[in-house]
Amino acid sequence: MSSLSRCLLQLEADLGQIEGWGVHLADVLMGGGRLLALGNGGSAALAQHLTSELVGRYLDERMPLSAISLHADSSTTTAIVNDYGPTEVFARQVRAHGRPGDVLLALSTSGRSPNLMTAVDAARDAGLLTWALTGAAPSPLSRACHDSLAVEAPATATVQEVHQVVVHLLCAAVDAVVLTAAVIPGR
Repeated sequence: MSSLSRCLLQLEADLGQIEGWGVHLADVLMGGGRLLALGNGGSAALAQHLTSELVGRYLDERMPLSAISLHADSSTTTAIVNDYGPTEVFARQVRAHGRPGDVLLALSTSGRSPNLMTAVDAARDAGLLTWALTGAAPSPLSRACHDSLAVEAPATATVQEVHQVVVHLLCAAVDAVVLTAAVIPGR
């Protein structure tokens, strides 16, 4: 069995957690809160994929939801790195955009990136709920967050492939709540 197939089978045990994240995130977003998503490299691309699905749409037409991928504004990220250093690149944006009750999702295959750790600390200080998608556990990032989901895979590519599936499952869970609320008045 391939590593990816094995990891996807193991992901079945995490479906309840992902659905719970989706329900909570949908409630935050429908209540006017936002998602801040961040990562480095391929994980940044996955964070941006997630936010684009929430602001735009995943499968079905629905209201736009507030989600910001913190690496995507190149002028802001380069200014922060230049003026404050690389470990502050996301934390400063969390302090600017995060509000109590918002959700921060950090994606990292290693779970050890200093700039993500600093952002999680800033988010917790600001009253955000923090989640991590990581590679093998335990990791400093998974321990620093309120909740985490770890993918036990030997290769970075496999971790990112499974993270992509988690992103889509999370979007589907959010959409299920948002679309149900649009049909049932008073939810």
